Amino acid sequence: MQVTATEAKNRFGYLCSQAKVEPVIVEKDGRPDSVIVSYEEFQALKAAAGNKSMAQRQKEFNETYKDWIAEQNRHFDTYGVFGEEFRPW
Repeated sequence: MQVTATEAKNRFGYLCSQAKVEPVIVEKDGRPDSVIVSYEEFQALKAAAGNKSMAQRQKEFNETYKDWIAEQNRHFDTYGVFGEEFRPW
């Protein structure tokens, strides 16, 4: 289900009930902004994410993608950033 922020404000109780059946996507300015999910779904998402700190997740990411990161750094050192000459800063 997808609703606007105004609809979400006006029909919050109904949307909380609906969230027990399916996630409710709330749009702002025509773009997805937030999602209302049931408490059980939220707990499952938290458990799936684990209790790792940002530093631990970053370390795991860097270890997993170290070859890709090294290649990106080599590419940057060789060619710079695309469109860099167009940046005003």
